[in-house]
Amino acid sequence: MSLAQRERQAMVKSMRSAGPAAPTLCEGWTVKDLAAHIVIRERRPDAAPGIMGGPLAAYTERIRKGYTEKPFDELLEDIRTGPPVWWMGKGPDRLFNTSEMFVHHEDVRRGGNRWESRHLSDRDEASLWVIVRNVAPQTFRSAPVSVVLVTDMGKRLVAKKSGKRTVTITGAPSEILLLAFGRKAVNVTAEGDEADVAAVLGCDRSV
Repeated sequence: MSLAQRERQAMVKSMRSAGPAAPTLCEGWTVKDLAAHIVIRERRPDAAPGIMGGPLAAYTERIRKGYTEKPFDELLEDIRTGPPVWWMGKGPDRLFNTSEMFVHHEDVRRGGNRWESRHLSDRDEASLWVIVRNVAPQTFRSAPVSVVLVTDMGKRLVAKKSGKRTVTITGAPSEILLLAFGRKAVNVTAEGDEADVAAVLGCDRSV
């Protein structure tokens, strides 16, 4: 079973345990709100383009809110069974869903005031580092100084090159990935000028 598939099943269990009204790291969204988002992403291709914003964002949000009226267990079952083959076949699952399932699983796990990092296998961490290498140059593009990402596995990536000042962020690939996708509840260390660190951690890291 791929990391994407394992995270999908684990996320459903975490959602059920937390309950539909529990908070998530997605600001303003409960677990049920997040579940509706995942379902329309995978089952409503007409609404999917607006997920990233743009002129279709309002339409997508109307669809998502409509799905929050569905029974919670029905949404969870739709997530558990995954998208229809005609929309996202088994082949693209690893490509499109690894980061989606992992990040949103952590959105659920870390939505409350108390949370702790999970211990992932070296293989899973390596898979997440590949994603970091692909997305970090984009998500850290608005950082005002250079940003260097260093893993506890000895990997290094210059995510942003800008002038002589540098902020170095160190942590497990899984934690760096969450940071790269804009999450604040992460277990990393950031070194550099205090103001530069604050600017990097506070910059817009949307995709």
